[in-house]
Amino acid sequence: MGEIRIAIVGVGNCASSLIQGIYLYGRRRENEAGCERTIGLINEDIGGYRVGDIRVVAAFDIDERKVGKPINEAIFSPPNCTKRIVEEIPPSDVIVEMGEVFDSVSAHMKDFHPEKTFIISNKKPCDVRKVLRDSGAEIVVNFLPVGSEKATGFYAECCLKESVAFINCIPVFVASNEKWSKRFEQKGVPLIGDDIKSQLGATILNRALVKLFKMRGIKIDRLYQLNVGGNTDFLNMMERRRLKSKKISKTEAIQSIINEKIVDENIHIGPSDFVPWLKDNKICFLRIEGRGFGGIPVEIDVKLSVEDSPNSAAVVLDAIRLCKIAIDRKIGGVLKAASAYAMKRPPVQMDDEEAIKLVDAFIKGEIER
Repeated sequence: MGEIRIAIVGVGNCASSLIQGIYLYGRRRENEAGCERTIGLINEDIGGYRVGDIRVVAAFDIDERKVGKPINEAIFSPPNCTKRIVEEIPPSDVIVEMGEVFDSVSAHMKDFHPEKTFIISNKKPCDVRKVLRDSGAEIVVNFLPVGSEKATGFYAECCLKESVAFINCIPVFVASNEKWSKRFEQKGVPLIGDDIKSQLGATILNRALVKLFKMRGIKIDRLYQLNVGGNTDFLNMMERRRLKSKKISKTEAIQSIINEKIVDENIHIGPSDFVPWLKDNKICFLRIEGRGFGGIPVEIDVKLSVEDSPNSAAVVLDAIRLCKIAIDRKIGGVLKAASAYAMKRPPVQMDDEEAIKLVDAFIKGEIER
C-alpha cells in the first residue's frame, strides 16, 4: 500500500508512546505468528495499511532538551515521563525542529522543577511550511498542550496552505468549528478532530456505564469524573483558564448519549489535580447516581488507573490510517465517521458502536466520510 508520512507537533509523552508503538508493532520479528506482535492494537489492518507503514518524517517542539535532537532521542528527554514500551528506537535522521511557542506554555509552569515542566529553547522558530513541504509529510498529528488555541490555529493554517491533512488530538475546536471545517473541505484536505479518545480511558468508560444505565431504564441524576495525574498535561491544566475547552469536550462526550440532559450543577467532568509522583499514570474516580424501579437509588463508584499516553496511541494509530485512506481517495474536509470514532468532541456525536460501524463502512467505501 505504500508508507504514510506523518509530522508530529509536540514531542511529549503522547508522541513518545506513538513512536515507540510504531516501532514495536511495525518491526519484523522472527515469530510473527505470536500474539505478542499485535496485543494492544485495536486494529492490525485498516484498509490494507498496517502500523509498520507509518513513518515519522518531521517533528516540532519548543523545549531546549528536544529541539535539535534526533526524534529517537527526543522522545525520551525530560519532561517526558511515560513508560518505555521498547528499550530503544533505532537512530533516526528526523531532527526535532523549533516550533512557534504562542500560547503553548502556561505561565505558572515556570514555578515548577525543570524535570516537570517546559524549558523554552532560544533557537529561532523554523519555517514550518517549508519543513512540511521538504519532508513530504501527508498528515500532521497535533499533540500540543491543552489550551494551545493560537498555536493549534497556526499549525492548522500551515496544513491548509501546504495541503497536508490534520489530526487534532487536543481539545481546541478545529474539526468542530464550522469555519475551519469549511476551509479544509474547500481545500480538499482531510481533517479529523477534536480531542483524542483513549483506548480504554475515563471518558470511554463513563460513556459505557451511562449507556448501561440508559439501556436498563435507570434515570441518572448526578455524576462526576475526577482525573488526577503527574505528567506535563496535568501540570499545564492546573491553570484553570486553559481548561474551558477540555471540560466542554469531556462533558459533551457524556451528555450526548443521555436521553435527558443533566443540569450543569449535577455533572462535573474534568482534570482535578496534579500529583507529581504519578508521572504518566492517570487515575480516574467516577461516580454515577441514579434511580431505578420505584425510584429506588442506584449508585456506582469506579476507580480506573491507566498509563495516559500509551492509552491514546492505539487510537491515534487508527486515526492516521483512516486519514490516509481519505488522502488516497482525495476526500477533503472533516471525516465524520473517523472523528466520531476517535475523538471526544467530533462535529457529530454518536454512540461508539455506531461510530465503529460507520468507520467500517468508510473503509469499505460504502460511505464517503
